[in-house]
Amino acid sequence: MNAGEFFYQLFVSFCGTLAFAILFHVPPRQYLACGLTGAAGWVVYTLMMQAQPSVVVASLVAVLPLTALARLFSTRRKAPITLFLLCGIFPLVPGAGIYYTAYYFIMGDAAAAGFKGAETVKVAGALALGMVAVLALPSRLFQPILRRR
Repeated sequence: MNAGEFFYQLFVSFCGTLAFAILFHVPPRQYLACGLTGAAGWVVYTLMMQAQPSVVVASLVAVLPLTALARLFSTRRKAPITLFLLCGIFPLVPGAGIYYTAYYFIMGDAAAAGFKGAETVKVAGALALGMVAVLALPSRLFQPILRRR
């Protein structure tokens, strides 16, 4: 992937996350943080797909910094974590996998539907597992450094 395509994907993931934040009625002062959260997750996902082309592994690795960033923004900006996490996870949600599972099922290709469905469930499980792993960390790790005691 060349630099132009990389920055294009970064921009589109930021805009997609921002659009989802607007749809969810996130306060406008949180738009930048929401967009950055989604873009950060997509950057990690893209880099992981270059290094290890497994959608499940890339999704798991990408959701870890995304959730940490959402938690950091939540603490620093004194806002609910769901503002950043739900919007930020948008680029990683396996919507195409769900679509193709249904498509193959309707077209009568049970093998392809089963494969796509299993992959989609694995991605969704990896996203949930990654979020739980970061959310289980102590909250003091995400407090501003000057306030730690």
